[in-house]
Amino acid sequence: MANEASLRVRIEEPLPFTVADGTGIEKGATLRLTDPRTAAANTANGQMAAGIAAREKVASDGRTELAVYRRGWFDMKCSGAVVLGSKLVFAGGDNCVVQATSAHSGAAVIGTALETGADNEVILVDLNIGGGGVGG
Repeated sequence: MANEASLRVRIEEPLPFTVADGTGIEKGATLRLTDPRTAAANTANGQMAAGIAAREKVASDGRTELAVYRRGWFDMKCSGAVVLGSKLVFAGGDNCVVQATSAHSGAAVIGTALETGADNEVILVDLNIGGGGVGG
């Protein structure tokens, strides 16, 4: 897997989420939220966000819980141009971020761009899942 998010400043401890035993998840992978309190790999732009995997989860290792960051500063790659201060959502399946639009729900907004970035550029992101707000 490529483009994993890299923790620069931990603001809060990661929280435990349920994961499927048969699923492999890389450290730094972007995760979507499914019911009940379950994290799975992000597969599309703007899905409800669970957070960022705090450690690797090996497929079929017997573990069904994974620590997930929901708050912190992360280095993340842009999918398209991103403007300083804009709200962000996870981009589909590639562990990148994309600028949010008014079409994205507050549950999908993952935080704020702390830098301006071009397509494929790595920027600093203030991850604040649950902070809400719709981009635009």
